[in-house]
Amino acid sequence: MQQFMSQLQHLLSAPGSGPVNWDLARQVAASQLAAAGDPAVSPFERNAVEEALRIADLWLEPATSWPSGIRASVAWNRNEWIYKTLDVWRKLCDPVASRMVGAMGDLVPPEARAQLGPMQSMVATLGGALFGGQLGQALGSLAAEVLSAGDIGLPLGPAGTAALIPANIRAYGEGLELPEDEVRLYVALREAAHQRLFQHVPWLRGHVLAAVENYAAGIRVNREAIEEAMGRVDPTDPESMQAIALEGIFTPEDTPAQKASLARLETVLALVEGWVCHVVDSAAGDRLPNVVRLGEAFRRRRAAGGPAEQTFAALVGLELRPRRLREATVLWSALTEHRGIAGRDAVWGHPDLLPSDEDFANPEAFAATTNDLDEELANFDFSAPGAPEEQAPGEDDDKS
Repeated sequence: MQQFMSQLQHLLSAPGSGPVNWDLARQVAASQLAAAGDPAVSPFERNAVEEALRIADLWLEPATSWPSGIRASVAWNRNEWIYKTLDVWRKLCDPVASRMVGAMGDLVPPEARAQLGPMQSMVATLGGALFGGQLGQALGSLAAEVLSAGDIGLPLGPAGTAALIPANIRAYGEGLELPEDEVRLYVALREAAHQRLFQHVPWLRGHVLAAVENYAAGIRVNREAIEEAMGRVDPTDPESMQAIALEGIFTPEDTPAQKASLARLETVLALVEGWVCHVVDSAAGDRLPNVVRLGEAFRRRRAAGGPAEQTFAALVGLELRPRRLREATVLWSALTEHRGIAGRDAVWGHPDLLPSDEDFANPEAFAATTNDLDEELANFDFSAPGAPEEQAPGEDDDKS
């Protein structure tokens, strides 16, 4: 019993503020990666990544209207991916976790709350620790799959930092039975295109993260699932806390407002991913022998999501998949044909100019109606509330 109390005290006193114990999440993820293996980045791999990103930027020059968005080219191991992206995960997951912690507190009968007194705060601490442990496992799994900083379509890393994960690229290339250097260059093209888009469309980072947050705000907490999970805790076995599965606790509300939020999120993710796919395939052209095969493999991968992405979705209720990726790619291709590269990229000038979900059904019609886009752009106030300034990852919304 003394050992149990010591372990429980350590769990509840682990540093962390807010609804998620992020220190614990980081420790769990690091422990999981250590057990599975996290190869260090060799000097050769670091040089290969820098060279691939340099070539990628050169190939993208004629395919986009914007200059390079890369300020730093780096190679990360899996732990570095977690550490460098944790600020954005905190921003996305804290609102969801806070509702779980609140629901756990509501499980305590009102008549018992007065008797608990200061012990009531332990419920919140326990909830933060439970969620932190589960989130750490999900992020550890995701870190073993992602290929770059922008691989899942969100601006997770520091702005202007293009990052590839060599160990994961090598494993993915082996699965495709393609040369590692060719896969690395294709991933570098995608990462460099992602950086150009987010660096030169200043409102886009805040717009994408806001779409995720708005959707997360409509995710409801399944109190019965929490009660069932807490019922599996054995006070004589601290490891029972680690074995609790929180999947299914968060589910989207089936309301018109939530469906609209989901549609906005899926549309913006598809537009970002569709633009990247179109630009990368145009830039690679006949330069990469297996560009068609690579393009198709990546489209399937992004549309379906990997096992870790599905685990993450089950945990927090957020599916970060661009379901209409193929339609979005066709739409950007149609815009290029009608307006050229500069005209296509000008659509990113303001969020109100972006195609809507309905435009996916008839990309040719949308492309044709944008022929007067220059006149439309001239009438837009780009400092308007619809075009928020880019916000650094983890920065508070209410900071001025």
